[in-house]
Amino acid sequence: MNKRLIVIFAAVVLDAVGIGLVFPILPSLLQDVTHAENVAPYIGILTALYAAMQFIFSPVLGSLSDRIGRRPVLLVSLAGAAVNYLFLAFAGNLWMLLLGRAIAGLTSANVSVATAYITDISPENKRARLFGLFNAMFGIGFIIGPVLGGTLGDHWLRLPFITAAALNACNLLLALLILPESRPPSRERIDLAALNPLKPLRWAFSVRSLLPIILVFFLFSATGEAYGTSWALWGSDSFQWNGFWIGLSLGAFGVCQTLAQAFLPGPAVRLLGERAAILLGVASSCIALVVMAFNTRGWMVFAIMPVFALGGIGVPALQSLATRQVDESRQGQFQGVLASALSLASIVAPLAFSSVYLWVRAQWPGAIWLSVVAVYAISVPLVLGLRFETPAARPGP
Repeated sequence: MNKRLIVIFAAVVLDAVGIGLVFPILPSLLQDVTHAENVAPYIGILTALYAAMQFIFSPVLGSLSDRIGRRPVLLVSLAGAAVNYLFLAFAGNLWMLLLGRAIAGLTSANVSVATAYITDISPENKRARLFGLFNAMFGIGFIIGPVLGGTLGDHWLRLPFITAAALNACNLLLALLILPESRPPSRERIDLAALNPLKPLRWAFSVRSLLPIILVFFLFSATGEAYGTSWALWGSDSFQWNGFWIGLSLGAFGVCQTLAQAFLPGPAVRLLGERAAILLGVASSCIALVVMAFNTRGWMVFAIMPVFALGGIGVPALQSLATRQVDESRQGQFQGVLASALSLASIVAPLAFSSVYLWVRAQWPGAIWLSVVAVYAISVPLVLGLRFETPAARPGP
């Protein structure tokens, strides 16, 4: 693997570490800051705010990276992430916590730029494998992040954020010294219209053939938000887990997810095709979610993890398919649109899932996972209707 991919994947790992370390400690941190007994609504609000900033800035950063280059946008985002975690470490009240999560969402919008960078430096026939590795890096981050957050957070709630700031500073230094530009920037003049986050969305929505794939990305992202919103509360309510066990369970999921996405997407696409790989991922996730919904023993969560991890094998196939929908000059913009659609789901879904969890918590906490199955069910007819041939280049706005 060349050094460019190593640096990009390191940035993705640290993004995931930063997201993952928050999950096991967020309920305790909110109780410490707000002194509220039921913090589920606050978790939904914080997660939605984080995603709202991604929604606004993902297409902006994607478009900027087309014009001024991927490297400067990534460097600024990494620097902002390091500053953000220091800010969160010393937040003493709710408004500071909200502001810190807003900054975190802005800086994590660099995922769209990282995706465009991989597209720039990889041939089309290798993208499914590289996107599988890309998602596996998220898996590695979710191994490290939750375990680190749960373990350190049991000692001091703010310690995980200080650790994340140090890791992001190291990654910034690595990128500054090693990472080259991936493609010649267009150097087009940047005006205020180019910074309008709705302009790329209007362009994408004007191309009707792009809408189904954007909607599938939206739904898949919505399902993922249920875990960040509900996992820690569900583990505590159902099994009386502390921060360590919540982090360990998320870390175990990360191990299985990493192995599955590192080794299975390429063979799955070759043997089954892209559509069947995506549907296999949906089926595996739904089976695991149903088991979790009716589970009454903590060890069963760990036992079902391998099946759960298979749910991720279709996402790289979907990402590879998405890169063929536009020409190379619009990759940054289109990846920004997809990241923005994912962020839009991440605004709506945490508020919805936190409300559902608040409703079912007293009677049946596991019912939250059946609501995730319902969202997956909506995606199936859309996947069956996707067109998988390579289209002609799309016009820009």
